[in-house]
Amino acid sequence: MPLTARAAGLARLALANITREYPNSPAHLMTSPDEDVRPSALHPAFHSAYDWHSSVHMHWLLVRLLRRHGSTPAFAETAPVIGVLDRHLTPRNIAVEAAYLLGRPSFERPYGWAWLVALAAECRAYGGAAGDRWAEALAPGVAAVDALLTDWLPKATYPVRHGNHPNSAFALGLLLDSGELPAATTDAVRRRLLDWFADDHDAPVHWEPSSQDFLSPALVEADAMRRVLDRERFARWLDRFLPALRSGAACPPLQVPVVSDHGDPQIGHLLGLTLSRAAALRSIAAALPDGPVRARLARAAAAHLALGLPAVQRADFTTDHWLATFAALALDAGTEPAPAGAPG
Repeated sequence: MPLTARAAGLARLALANITREYPNSPAHLMTSPDEDVRPSALHPAFHSAYDWHSSVHMHWLLVRLLRRHGSTPAFAETAPVIGVLDRHLTPRNIAVEAAYLLGRPSFERPYGWAWLVALAAECRAYGGAAGDRWAEALAPGVAAVDALLTDWLPKATYPVRHGNHPNSAFALGLLLDSGELPAATTDAVRRRLLDWFADDHDAPVHWEPSSQDFLSPALVEADAMRRVLDRERFARWLDRFLPALRSGAACPPLQVPVVSDHGDPQIGHLLGLTLSRAAALRSIAAALPDGPVRARLARAAAAHLALGLPAVQRADFTTDHWLATFAALALDAGTEPAPAGAPG
């Protein structure tokens, strides 16, 4: 189920979302009756797709599609995508976004931070005149996230482990994949992941999923540790953390969730869970040697994709504004090169 076959449709979906300001749910604390709280005034680059983080990662999706598929004959969206990104990713717009982040240190921490850095990395990887232009414009945003991380990580004594946006493992994994952060910050991210998770064992997977999860707490933690441990150490860690994988016992994160109402904004998060699980399962499997565990993870990933992918383009704004990004992550998982500085 390669991303190539879906690239044009996903690009059209993302374009529709990043050019739609309303409906909008800004996570903005008002401090004065005189504030201009229009989304486009608060966030000149990322005022669309319902909320700030969704706007950022739908921009990421468009750049990913350009990089992977923009030169293929079936992808006719290159010109309109570049046009919209040129309007949004300007130095002036990103200066406003960076100032907003620095002035509100807990805003979008750490999920939105990670997606902003991932967007900059994708622009740099796309390259050429357009990619370089966007990456340069985004540099102050990356610098803002770097400063915020430098302040926050030493204070982050405990991780957030639940399956929603504040999840620590998912965001820090994205940050490592980006390769955009200074070496000192990257090292701090790695150390914090190891401090939080290196001694974990017997994950309480019987608690999964919660009814609003779009991330699996167990699988995103394992996927983060895959990024900071070499293959042998990771395999040993995974045996301790998810012993059911090797024993063959039931393992709820491998079981496709029941999604009782695809149109409910919270229950519908479980559709994202199917895709984020598939991405994690495929990436974890790729880090393991051939054998029964790897095969079991691959089967589970395929089952999750089978449920999640048909829901990506439903003409329902509750899922259209975000789910396509996770489809791209799932379809690309295990195919991207390891991030710079990853352990061997």
